[in-house]
Amino acid sequence: MYYPKSINLLAICVGSCVSLEACSLSPLPTDAADKSLGGQLTITGASTAKPLVSQIAQRFEAQNPQVTINIKTNDQSQGLEDTATERVDIGMVSRALTQSEKQEFQDFAIAREGIGIIVHQDNPLDSLSHIDILNIYTGRIDNWREVGGINSSIRVVHKSPENSTQELFLDYFQLDNSQIEVNAVSQDNLQKIETIASNPDAIGYASVAIAEYNIDNGVPIKLLPVSGIEATTESVQDGSFPLSRPLNLVTKTEPSGLTKKFIEFAQSEKVHDLVTRHYFFPINHEVH
Repeated sequence: MYYPKSINLLAICVGSCVSLEACSLSPLPTDAADKSLGGQLTITGASTAKPLVSQIAQRFEAQNPQVTINIKTNDQSQGLEDTATERVDIGMVSRALTQSEKQEFQDFAIAREGIGIIVHQDNPLDSLSHIDILNIYTGRIDNWREVGGINSSIRVVHKSPENSTQELFLDYFQLDNSQIEVNAVSQDNLQKIETIASNPDAIGYASVAIAEYNIDNGVPIKLLPVSGIEATTESVQDGSFPLSRPLNLVTKTEPSGLTKKFIEFAQSEKVHDLVTRHYFFPINHEVH
């Protein structure tokens, strides 16, 4: 195993906070409480966004003791439907809205997620074309020499079904999960990185933030460009990296009152530490 102890400890901390949503990730300021702000919000939608939004809500409640925020998980389609019918105040969507959806909803990006293609550090390739990746994942190419690498069988590492990063990967490459020829299945980003770090013939995809963290801590993997764009913090944050998506809060109409205050808080630098601890990238500008 290649992980330094710091990586394992961070993984345990993050995993615990995701599963035990009541845990606090950082000290909460007590001198910023606004006792004049009160009321209740209901939020529902994408499970990908829920752990982060839950932590943001806990911090907002701590600063505004008269506010209660209820967060429910189903899926982003249900979140949009609940928002459209005004059964909830805010929906959570882990993708960009379509043009037709933008006519119906107001969207507010609170973070970005980037998914990078990763191989072992010793793999001599520095890039793969879009069609190369398609052919590798569908089994049409099964040896690295076919794409300019060494004469060695390719081991494809894929995510377990219904995983958010798998959804983004399949959508970008216009693939159905049944088309993927898999050699190994991982349950999460860290397991996938460990598999690739221990196998020079492997290829997979994982969160850019998690991959960068592991690379910086000596784990022998590297990120490949996608469509000629390097997989970096900067390219994900500015939206130029193609294999990325925003995490959005959506409302039926232009938000006001408590809803507006919460969305402004969720987009502010006051929660950037929470965004990064969930392995997303903060957005450094107001969307609206």
